[in-house]
Amino acid sequence: MIREFSQADIYFIVSAIRWTLLLSLVAFVGGAIGGMLIALARTSGRRALSGFARAFIAVFQGTPLLMQLFLVYFGLAVVGLPINPLLAAAVALTLHASAYLGEIWRGAIEAVPQGQSEAATALSLSYPDRMRHVILPQAMRVATAPTVGFLVQLIKGTSLASIIGFTELTRAGQIVNNATFQPFLVFGTVAALYFILCWPLSLLARHMEARMRRAITR
Repeated sequence: MIREFSQADIYFIVSAIRWTLLLSLVAFVGGAIGGMLIALARTSGRRALSGFARAFIAVFQGTPLLMQLFLVYFGLAVVGLPINPLLAAAVALTLHASAYLGEIWRGAIEAVPQGQSEAATALSLSYPDRMRHVILPQAMRVATAPTVGFLVQLIKGTSLASIIGFTELTRAGQIVNNATFQPFLVFGTVAALYFILCWPLSLLARHMEARMRRAITR
């Protein structure tokens, strides 16, 4: 039975933001850990590690996120390992984020002048000490703006978790729309909430990029 779009529906949609933010946070933290490992493997100079990292990035950047969600959620169920939608979405988005953050941070590490690494080597610093005290602090300054930019994409990417039944912001909108059949009002509200979440981060990323360009030209 179709009913009117009400204040209670708005509250239901708004309350689903917490699940979008939770999923984004879990995926970003997990992706940051995985991405750092991928970036270090890509820049390690060891053929096996670098080859594995390149293959990982190629797979997860070369396939749609939606397919990755399907494979984790339905694939594990097929082999007898059923998984709830939140965990499935968190795993798929973490792997997705690891590939993209790994490539972002790999580029940032390689952007650090080679002389920095050579100077650290001349001081007899080990590889872990060179990365920890010399390379990574400089690389992270370069990587901050694109990392924030990717976080915006990750927040929007959580909307695909609605396909496997996880009730985040988009799924909440679908539920309300099925009951009210007022897609303009419902999904207009959902779009406005995504804008409120993502626009400040987009501005922050642009500000960081502009500041970095000014620092480089000095």
